[in-house]
Amino acid sequence: MVGQQQARKAAGVILKLIKERKIAGRAVLLSGHPGTGKTAIAMGLAQSLGSDVPFTMLSASEIFSLEMSKTEALTQAFRRSIGVRIKEETEIIEGEVVDITIERPAQGAGTKKGSIVLKTTEMEARYDLGAKMIEALGQEKVQAGDVITIDKASGRITKLGRSFATAHDYDALGPQTRFVQCPDAEIQKRKEVVHSVSLHEIDVINSRAQGFLALFAGDTGEIKPEVREQIDMKVSEWRADGKAEVVPGVLFIDEVHMLDLECFSFLNRALETDLAPILILATNRGITTIRGTNHKSPHGLPIDLLDRLLIVPTRPYSSKQLGAILKTRCQEEDVELTDEAQKALTAIGKNTSLRYAMHLITVASLVAQRDGKRTEVRGSDITKVFSLFADVKRSVDTMNQHEELYMFHDSAASGKAQKGAASSASSSDDTNSSVAPMSTD
Repeated sequence: MVGQQQARKAAGVILKLIKERKIAGRAVLLSGHPGTGKTAIAMGLAQSLGSDVPFTMLSASEIFSLEMSKTEALTQAFRRSIGVRIKEETEIIEGEVVDITIERPAQGAGTKKGSIVLKTTEMEARYDLGAKMIEALGQEKVQAGDVITIDKASGRITKLGRSFATAHDYDALGPQTRFVQCPDAEIQKRKEVVHSVSLHEIDVINSRAQGFLALFAGDTGEIKPEVREQIDMKVSEWRADGKAEVVPGVLFIDEVHMLDLECFSFLNRALETDLAPILILATNRGITTIRGTNHKSPHGLPIDLLDRLLIVPTRPYSSKQLGAILKTRCQEEDVELTDEAQKALTAIGKNTSLRYAMHLITVASLVAQRDGKRTEVRGSDITKVFSLFADVKRSVDTMNQHEELYMFHDSAASGKAQKGAASSASSSDDTNSSVAPMSTD
C-alpha cells in the first residue's frame, strides 16, 4: 500500500489491541476523501488478523435491501463477527501406516475386507477394516509410510503427512508433501479437538428444523430473540466450564452514513453488550444530514455515536504517491506506460481524482493498440482518452453551459456539485502541480 502512513500506524495499534483483546465492544471510524484507501486499510487489517478471527464486511446500503428488519440484519452481522471455539475431547487412533491389506471378493461383487497395521515409537497394532473405512482410505490416498489419525466416533481419517523415515524412499516428491515425526506413546489416545463457529451459525442451526443443513439454504430469515437468549446462556455455561472460548471478531460497515437514526441507535446499544465485536466504520462524508432526520452532523453520524469512536483520518495523496499508485495499477493491468504518459496520468489524477485516472489506464491501452498498433501507451494516448471521457468537474461545466437543453435542470444543485468537485480536486498535499493543456484529436 502506498501512502497513508499515519492511518496505517493507527491501524497497527488497533490490530495489536484486537489481538490482545483489549478493544472488544469499541468502534473505529475511518474517514477521508473518496479514493484515499479506507477500504484497503480495513481489508489489510482483516488479512493481518488471520483466518481464526471472524471478519464480516458489508455496505450500509445492503441493510435496506434485505428481506428482514434493519435491526435483525445488523444483529445477524454482529453475531457473524463473534466466533466461538468449542473444545471437546475425542478418542483417536494415531500412528504411522506400516501395511494395508485389502481382500477383494473373487467374483468382483461383495463386501471388501481388510486390515491396517499402525505403529508408534513404542508399539504396533493391527486393526480390521470394514467397507466404509477402506473407501475412506482410498479417498485420502493413504499408503505405507503415511502418518494418519482416525476418529473412533465418526471414522474420519486425516492424513498428517509422510514419516521422516520414508523421506529417502522416492527420488522426487511434490512440493505439497509434508514430513512429520512418527507419533510416540500409545496408538489410541484422547485428544482435544477445537471447532470454530460463529454465533450466527449456532443461531441458524438451532432455529431451523433442518439443523446444520440450514447453513446451506441461503437466506436464513429472522431468528427469534428467545433462541438467541438460550444460545447466549449455553455459551456462557460452556465458558464457565472451560469448554468454549469466545473470540470477538471484526464487523466492517462501509459507507456508514447511509444508515438511518434507528440503525445508529441500535449500534449504540449493541456496543454496550457483553458479546460485541470490534466495529470498524468508514465514510467519505463531511458535515451532512443524518439520514432520517433534518439535523446535520459530522460524517452524517449522531454526536453520541461519534463520541464512542476512535477516528482515523486518511489524507489526500501527494503527486509522488499518486504516481506510485498508478504505476502499481499499470503493472496489475499489464499496461506499459512511457515516462511522458506516466507524468500526464499523474497530473490528471492530481487535478481530477485518482479513480478517474485509473479508469483511463485500460482505455488508453486499447487506444494505443487500435490506433498505433502499439503495446506501449504514450502521452498522446492519454491526451486522447482525456478528451474523450469527462471527469466530474468537466461534466458539471458542460451541464451548466447547456442547461437549457437538459430536462429538470436544477442550477442550485449543479452549483453545489461543481463546488464539491472543485474542492475535491484542489485538496492535496502538493498544490503546485497542474495538468498541462491538452489538445483534442
